[in-house]
Amino acid sequence: MNRTAKLDRRTAETTVEVTLDLDGTGQASIDTGVGFFDHLLTSLATHSLFDLEVETRGDTHIDDHHTIEDTALVLGAALAQALGDRSGITRFGDARVPMDEALAEAAVDISGRPYAVIDLEFATPYLGNLSTQNIAHALEAFTRTAGITLHLRSRGANDHHVAEAAIKALARALRRAVEIDPRRQGIPSSKGTL
Repeated sequence: MNRTAKLDRRTAETTVEVTLDLDGTGQASIDTGVGFFDHLLTSLATHSLFDLEVETRGDTHIDDHHTIEDTALVLGAALAQALGDRSGITRFGDARVPMDEALAEAAVDISGRPYAVIDLEFATPYLGNLSTQNIAHALEAFTRTAGITLHLRSRGANDHHVAEAAIKALARALRRAVEIDPRRQGIPSSKGTL
């Protein structure tokens, strides 16, 4: 089974190219022009075991918003494409991940129903050149095009740890949810579709 996708998006504000392999080894090549976002996407790949390449050129001379949002939209669409009809997957995944004083919890349903409940507490407005409010925005954009339900919460005293624990928990939950279940025949839904 080939669970890969290669997508791009070009607008007046950004150019985004994403290559994704759900059955990879966690290799990442990320360059968005927003250093802390690159760090988070690298963690996502490492802990989900997805092979991920992202190259984004955006209007970061204005701010990071368009770059973050458009990258997340393309990444979500790539996940949806790589999953195909979602046949044989486990569908649900959850994880709790500590990072020093921070603790994050994520639950994912590869449901076809985009919904995000994001609860991240940040004390500072920026991590490097990434606006902390754009982290939740990126996650919401990702769930919208991926067609998944995501509940994600992270707490801690250090904003770097809060953000990174959240992404690692998401990665581990996604890894479980997209795994092929050897006992599953067809689509994991009583409706017969996701």
